[in-house]
Amino acid sequence: MASWHATARVIRVPLGFAFAVFFLRLAKPTSSSIAWGAAAIVPGLLLRALASGHVRKNEQLATSGPYSYTRNPLYLGSLILAVGFAIAARSLWIGVGLLIFFVVIYVPVIRSEEAFLRSRFPEFDDYARSVPGMFPRLTPYRQDQAAFSWELYKKHREYNAVLGAAILVLALLAKMIWIN
Repeated sequence: MASWHATARVIRVPLGFAFAVFFLRLAKPTSSSIAWGAAAIVPGLLLRALASGHVRKNEQLATSGPYSYTRNPLYLGSLILAVGFAIAARSLWIGVGLLIFFVVIYVPVIRSEEAFLRSRFPEFDDYARSVPGMFPRLTPYRQDQAAFSWELYKKHREYNAVLGAAILVLALLAKMIWIN
């Protein structure tokens, strides 16, 4: 299974682009579905953006900002985005495909990343006992919170998620107007 973790990590982004073709083919958007989908897409993007401004990959265990509520805010943001896009596309098959994609690709990647963090940061076990893996706790893990960093946001190129989401929403609007 360790080899699948590595494979899933490598193929997740290219497979996501391939899924976009499947997504656009099956989507049956309406103005209402796009509006309702955007109600989840925007918070998903905001959560990802906020998380990216707190994570110092391989340098320090992230426990501030959204990492104080969930160990995987980037993946939670992606899950929220996926739900938003499934709603916007108005297709049960897309929803099922996104769920399968998450379970088959992202769950192994999350497990692999947490094994790495456990080996790299001795404090990870205490953090993992106190902070849920996906769905957030109601109070922060620590009161001493680091500030959001625009430099980290830019370094991680999280603006690409906003750009990709905007392109996909525009594609849904185009399909709704010219093809449906």
